[in-house]
Amino acid sequence: MKNIIATVNGSVCVLHDDPWFLPDTEEINNRDYQIVSLESLLALEASGVRQQGQYGVLLHPDDDPEVLQLWLDSLPLIALQFPRFSDGRAYSQAYLLRARLGFEGELRAVGDVLRDQLAAMRHCGFSSFAIREDKSAEEALKGLEVFDLIYARSVSTPQPLFRRR
Repeated sequence: MKNIIATVNGSVCVLHDDPWFLPDTEEINNRDYQIVSLESLLALEASGVRQQGQYGVLLHPDDDPEVLQLWLDSLPLIALQFPRFSDGRAYSQAYLLRARLGFEGELRAVGDVLRDQLAAMRHCGFSSFAIREDKSAEEALKGLEVFDLIYARSVSTPQPLFRRR
């Protein structure tokens, strides 16, 4: 994928060699690092074809993250879809995956992902961001540098500000 910002060894940077591939169709080819739909992942699991670490999964806003509970330890990446800037259901999915289900792998925001959203996305548990193709990842990275203080508790900052003093 192109235009990726990710957390690497505790710092955030632009990735120029991201191996993950999100196909335009539901077709599954047997290449490593392919992101497949939830339906395709479930079909791969049922057929016994999926190998640990070979596939990531894409969740659409209507998908229930709890369906993945059995496979969370073996999934290296979960991508959450933002179909529109104004659709925030993936924030809730991210928080659920991190806080309640304990997912520790890479959690990637894909779709209509813009600079203004990045700080809030990181606080919900996202660790990488696929910036829209018509925007610059280098410019979007500034969205994480400018404002990152949050008063309430979050996935990335479990204690509220008054407890951190």
